[in-house]
Amino acid sequence: MSVPLLKIGAVLSTMAMVTNWMSQTLPSLVGLNGTVSRAGASEKITLFQSPEEGWQLYTSAQAPDGKCICTAVIPAQSTCSRDGRSRELRQLMEKVQNVSQSMEVLELRTYRDLQYVRSMETLMRSLDARLRAADGSLSAKSFQELKDRMTELLPLSSVLEQYKADTRTIVRLREEVRNLSGSLAAIQEEMGAYGYEDLQQRVMALEARLHACAQKLGCGKLTGVSNPITIRAMGSRFGSWMTDTMAPSSDTRVWYMDGYYKGRRVLEFRTLGDFIKGQNFIQHLLPQPWAGTGHVVYNGSLFYNKYQSNVVVKYHFRSRSVLVQRSLPGAGYNNTFPYSWGGFSDMDFMVDESGLWAVYTTNQNAGNIVVSRLDPHTLEVVRSWDTGYPKRSAGEAFMICGVLYVTNSHLAGAKVYFAYFTNTSSYEYTDVPFHNQYSHISMLDYNPRERALYTWNNGHQVLYNVTLFHVISTAGDP
Repeated sequence: MSVPLLKIGAVLSTMAMVTNWMSQTLPSLVGLNGTVSRAGASEKITLFQSPEEGWQLYTSAQAPDGKCICTAVIPAQSTCSRDGRSRELRQLMEKVQNVSQSMEVLELRTYRDLQYVRSMETLMRSLDARLRAADGSLSAKSFQELKDRMTELLPLSSVLEQYKADTRTIVRLREEVRNLSGSLAAIQEEMGAYGYEDLQQRVMALEARLHACAQKLGCGKLTGVSNPITIRAMGSRFGSWMTDTMAPSSDTRVWYMDGYYKGRRVLEFRTLGDFIKGQNFIQHLLPQPWAGTGHVVYNGSLFYNKYQSNVVVKYHFRSRSVLVQRSLPGAGYNNTFPYSWGGFSDMDFMVDESGLWAVYTTNQNAGNIVVSRLDPHTLEVVRSWDTGYPKRSAGEAFMICGVLYVTNSHLAGAKVYFAYFTNTSSYEYTDVPFHNQYSHISMLDYNPRERALYTWNNGHQVLYNVTLFHVISTAGDP
């Protein structure tokens, strides 16, 4: 009996792997998030500076057989570019081509796993039949234990059905992309622009559906954190760095804030590559100094805690002005309720797939972590939850898909120890280890666009990829 149970356990592992790939790699391949060069993401390399002359090479993660899948987009030298509509038509053609190729890569990556998962359905039903037949040959205790285990695995059937439905959706999307690509090719051959607006709308609708599909498959429960990827060693022991979680994929600016109190200087680098090289940046001088390292950039604005106050400040980078500021009622500040490392970390701002959050503590909550959903325009509290977890015992925290994850330390040996689910107002203790390479984390934030954790670790700017398990709720669930 142990062998079938081990195989069924492998189903969960396999589906977690597939879901993680779909949530991390697919958006990068179709241009739905950034192109940071790291494990699990795609990288775009332009061999010549001019997009009219240069070949573009796209690389992705390995295929199931171990081969590297590469896609080369050849410049359309024979295409007329004498007017703007022709250029726009060519750009649409290239975009649809990239989406189509991404679909083929996705099908290749998931085909074998889908076949394996389907075989597990038969195995589960066979195991169930064997358990029923073995009623007389097992002790009552052993039979009950196996029966309980089988009951735990039964929800996998609904997961399988949803997985099949998601696969069929992807097949339909691929067929629509193929049809649209054929229409574009015919128009491009005639060098006309008949029906251009309609085709543009179809491309936008397909991109929206693909993005929604990726978001659905990408959101899930945290089950793993990758090894660290050191981007750069820069600045003091404490600080923060980030990208805009709401920016389009073409916007890869990086913001850098050194220190944890009384700072006002924010450096804005044009790209991640410029940040790594320390070049091509501008400086913003905030009108009011910050406290802590829990800042976040969201939709073109910086949200931070004003020094020696419980005031949230929204600073707009383009206009270089404060759009709004508001006190968080009862929130502690000035090292009253910091994380375990101190550093004026009383207030921590976060962004996940559902919006803007604030993590802090009040006297009324007896020092326990409070998580509040904020309106990004007015900074008013939409709703709050008392997690019951003491903030001074937390190393750092971050939000993923409406779930607050808390680490038990900021030092070596730390792990994700506690999770609070805002959708059900419930919590659980977890055990998700991660490698704290430089032994002192003073900033830890999740970026939903990159699906990665950004950290400041003892003067090093570090990234972690995350593994999210997609959980399907059945009709009988509460």
